[in-house]
Amino acid sequence: MRPAFQVEGLVKKFGATTALDGVDLRAQPGTVLGVLGPNGAGKTTAIRILATMLRPDAGTVEVDGLDVVHDAVRVRRTIGLTGQYATVDEDLTGTENLVLFGRLLDLPRAEARARAARLLDRFGLTEAAGRRAATYSGGMRRRLDLAASLVGEPRILFLDEPTTGLDPGKREELWQTIRGLADDGTTVLLTTQYLEEADALADEISVIDHGRVIAHDTPAGLKQQVGGQTVVVRPRDPARLPAAAGVVGRVVGRPVEAARGVVTAPVPDEHAFTEIVRALEHADVPVTELALRLPSLDEAFFTLTGHPAELSGSASGRSREEP
Repeated sequence: MRPAFQVEGLVKKFGATTALDGVDLRAQPGTVLGVLGPNGAGKTTAIRILATMLRPDAGTVEVDGLDVVHDAVRVRRTIGLTGQYATVDEDLTGTENLVLFGRLLDLPRAEARARAARLLDRFGLTEAAGRRAATYSGGMRRRLDLAASLVGEPRILFLDEPTTGLDPGKREELWQTIRGLADDGTTVLLTTQYLEEADALADEISVIDHGRVIAHDTPAGLKQQVGGQTVVVRPRDPARLPAAAGVVGRVVGRPVEAARGVVTAPVPDEHAFTEIVRALEHADVPVTELALRLPSLDEAFFTLTGHPAELSGSASGRSREEP
């Protein structure tokens, strides 16, 4: 099956700064590819090239089988794009915004209004359709912005950090929308700094750091790449936390972390977990939580990059990838 889009050896420089240094990306139709990385990693630059807004300096970029440089006009007819910040016209109503996009796409007025009505209903904005976008909440604006990117019924959708600035509740609403789009067959490229967002939405994840893809796999596969597993023990009696830590430490052969009522420790395999269960019972340390888990995406990101992810929840500025 031909990929919905594929990028090979992509290079983009801005003066002396190399934003992308040989990036490879691809996604199959109807899947979500998460591109994960901190500010300045190159995510937005890659999106802008895929969306024909920038020309690559080297490499090949194809969207729906079309070259983004030589077939830019045809590429634009197959894609939708939502950037980090809503671009709707706040002086227009929800309906007027979507009809405007439809008319710009050469839809007859009646069809533009029909599509606008369907999209407003799909995104739960029908009751607000006649209100100016300036009166919308941040979450409603993001949903309207996403609806605008779907007026042309694109097969491929590029979402550049679409939940930036949203509170957790609004983010979850948008996540549900993105899941629905993928379920309906739309291919989605999602850039994000939110590790849990990539984990929740993506079929596959590419991790970019300093303009290079440093890892690519499924969310579970990335966690496996980090290696090892972690045991989590929460004693029923918080006063028994030191005793629980001592038991786990003796089994794994080194001191272990104990904080906020929980003992956590990396273990080489499930056999150590079995030994810990037996040792806790023998030491008469009842527990309310006892689990063996893969490393989190946060831990995977730290291992892969050597530094923690810079969560965009604390970042209000635009990406500084492009001088």
